[in-house]
Amino acid sequence: MEIINVKDGLSRKEKYESLIPQLEALVTGEKDLIANVANIVAGLKEVFHFFWVGVYFVKENNGREELVLGPFQGPIACVRISKGKGVCGVSWESKEAIIVEDVEKFPGHIACSPLSKSEIVIPVVKNETVVAVIDVDSTRPGDFNETDKIYLSHLAKLISQMI
Repeated sequence: MEIINVKDGLSRKEKYESLIPQLEALVTGEKDLIANVANIVAGLKEVFHFFWVGVYFVKENNGREELVLGPFQGPIACVRISKGKGVCGVSWESKEAIIVEDVEKFPGHIACSPLSKSEIVIPVVKNETVVAVIDVDSTRPGDFNETDKIYLSHLAKLISQMI
């Protein structure tokens, strides 16, 4: 049985520093991408209690690419997102991490749930191409910062190595 062990009372940075080595150990030796991403997402949700955590993969559909929902934890979600649309689509297009303090103020935000108030999206890049994005939502405005960006970017690199 796999268990994530992160002590209570730690700062967000300390939680990431405790969680990431455990996630790396958990996925080492497992070849299945979906199983590994599912465990990474579950670990993030379990430790941080974010409202929604998931990964969208870039996939071809009828001759064009779009983001397609992959493993996630939280309420049901949007299944497909076009390039340049919403926070995920803009992150994919720009190849940059995006932190949104108030989703209501983000032009073109895709509201999968009205309970989401802030969001961070990290592109997963392989060979200079975005192949997926990590999407995390919170019910609290301004919940994400540079610490989240640094450590979620580390997880994005881990996922890119599996693809």
